Amino acid sequence: MIIGIPKEIKNNENRVALTPAGAFELNKRGHEVYVQKTAGLGSGFSDSDYEEAGAQILPSIEDVYAKAEMIIKVKEPIEQEYSLIKEDQLLFTYFHFASYKPLTEAMIESKSVCLAYETVLGKNRSLPLLVPMSEVAGRMAIQEGAKYLEKPEGGRGVLLGGVPGVPPAKVLILGGGIVGTQAAKMAAGLGANVTILDISLDRLRYLSDVLPANVTTMFSNEYNIRRLIINHDLIVGAVLIPGAKAPNLITREMLKEMRAGTVLVDVAVDQGGCIETCKPTTHEDPTFVIDDIVHYCVANMPGAVPYTSTIALTNATLPYALRLADKGWKEACLNDANLKEGLNVVKGKVVHKGVSDAFGLDLVDVNTCLDN
Repeated sequence: MIIGIPKEIKNNENRVALTPAGAFELNKRGHEVYVQKTAGLGSGFSDSDYEEAGAQILPSIEDVYAKAEMIIKVKEPIEQEYSLIKEDQLLFTYFHFASYKPLTEAMIESKSVCLAYETVLGKNRSLPLLVPMSEVAGRMAIQEGAKYLEKPEGGRGVLLGGVPGVPPAKVLILGGGIVGTQAAKMAAGLGANVTILDISLDRLRYLSDVLPANVTTMFSNEYNIRRLIINHDLIVGAVLIPGAKAPNLITREMLKEMRAGTVLVDVAVDQGGCIETCKPTTHEDPTFVIDDIVHYCVANMPGAVPYTSTIALTNATLPYALRLADKGWKEACLNDANLKEGLNVVKGKVVHKGVSDAFGLDLVDVNTCLDN
């Protein structure tokens, strides 16, 4: 198969979809790998690194899309890329369709095959291709939250871990999944007092067992959220509904109950956000203030640490990329029901319920697309 790795063009996105080690493995199996010039530079990988691994370098993004049968990316295609996508071309990347209708419409119109990292399933219905970036984002949420709690950044002027004689900051985490767990570990490790909420009692029992003593677990409901937001310094939104829009757990009117300088970090922003007032921001302009509350809503947080993120992502995606390249997307999905769950839009048809529900679009049984 001919595989293309374009350079990411989203604002301050320095990750690349494949490391030279990944290119080597694909090349070893007889596949052709084409990488756009300087695509890996932001992650610390030179063009010569890819060439030594057996890949070929192409000068432009147009060349990569024109050549490839399968495009492997990090982030969803943005508007400049829509016209480059060919009919029947396989796109393997994060899409988060349910949060952005124009992207969904563009991919339907392209008649490409869109296989989304974030809905591929693993054992026990886990999300193996979301995990590595969720781990990074969860840890970064605390790193960035601690920074914006500083007074010059608009925060309350609170040191996350406190000092002897001064209590540490209070951190509230909405959601006990991968993002929430990693955020809790990071915040607790820095000495903060942490409260983590979830709607699953089984998950809360697990978190209570594995997290340190300065983490309190609590059942998530509106009453508890309203009580907690009034005295917490940093609030992390870490709610995920696979393939669907995140629910709003904090509304605009609830901001008035918070103390000025409270920091909100909405990691779910690329799924529409779980805080009503959040809208996607960039690494270049990461925050905004509403009602004296600092909002940090960068939609590609792991892009700030691209070396770590790129290696972590390739570690997770490469086995699937090899399967898709070796067998083609149809056979690979027919042989693996969990990989099949990654199909969201196939040749102009919406085949994932979360996307269909988000925009009221007709849902087509994915199996009909595999039978043809």
